[in-house]
Amino acid sequence: MNKTELVEAIASSTEMTKTDVDKVVTAFVDVVTEALVKGDKVSLKGFGNFEVRERGERTGRNPRTGETMTIAASKAPAFKSSSALKNAVNK
Repeated sequence: MNKTELVEAIASSTEMTKTDVDKVVTAFVDVVTEALVKGDKVSLKGFGNFEVRERGERTGRNPRTGETMTIAASKAPAFKSSSALKNAVNK
């Protein structure tokens, strides 16, 4: 499901227009992104948690040359689903 399909599904299950739903979905993505950039965690009960995880510096290999190289430390966004979501998916 892409954003357009998500907007259509939400609009059909609510009394909102597609334009309004699109604004809400865009705002949701923007707010979650801003929170993660600040280092905050976003928790949605019954759905899951969005957070930033630290990746340490590590050694890797260039697949073309086989040369060993150092991969710098970085941050990565992560999502951990709630047990309620996991149970719904596994029914």
